[in-house]
Amino acid sequence: MKAKTSRTEGSRYYPKRYDANPASRDAILDEGLVCHVAFNIENQPFLIPTAYCRVENTLYLHGSVGSHFFMQMARGIPVCVSVTHVDALVLARSVFNHSMNYRSVVAFGKTRLVDTDAERWLAAEKFTEHVMPGRWADARQPSASDMKKTMFIAVEIEEASVKFRAHGVADDPADMDLEVWAGVLPLKLTPLAPEPDESGRAGVPIPEYLNDYIGKG
Repeated sequence: MKAKTSRTEGSRYYPKRYDANPASRDAILDEGLVCHVAFNIENQPFLIPTAYCRVENTLYLHGSVGSHFFMQMARGIPVCVSVTHVDALVLARSVFNHSMNYRSVVAFGKTRLVDTDAERWLAAEKFTEHVMPGRWADARQPSASDMKKTMFIAVEIEEASVKFRAHGVADDPADMDLEVWAGVLPLKLTPLAPEPDESGRAGVPIPEYLNDYIGKG
């Protein structure tokens, strides 16, 4: 990656909320399922949510070959990609001091159309495994027709900023004796019981990798 610039340097107001460890960046990206991609087209700003996966220092996005936004990204344009996890609501005694515990990555890079068969298949497999580990070997893999309808965009991460908050209430001393409940409400994305689609063959057992996924919730 390139050296940090003013886009990714930590704020002087909250320097301890920035994490320069590349492993922290990768962990946040690998846990997420949806990112937001910001870019400009003819001086018009756009922000689109989309699924993604990470392979080393590269983010892969995928969409329809007919997507206006993906066709623009296929030309090779600078983008900003962000991923955020909200871990808790922090409820203080004063409204002013309410906050959230979170982990976030803001990454910058330039888009590139994935145009070789080898990399397209790599992106398809890694994308599937990122969403549901074990699924690639179990489900029908893409046909030639499926792949023709799909565009893969790569974003090589040039620089990134990792920011987080992971502590409790920070109230003003004058508010500590107020009769107001204060504390942290943890939040977690938890999978629920699978709902089978019985429009096809009925009675197919739940795969072990899905049971493992549920068990991690």
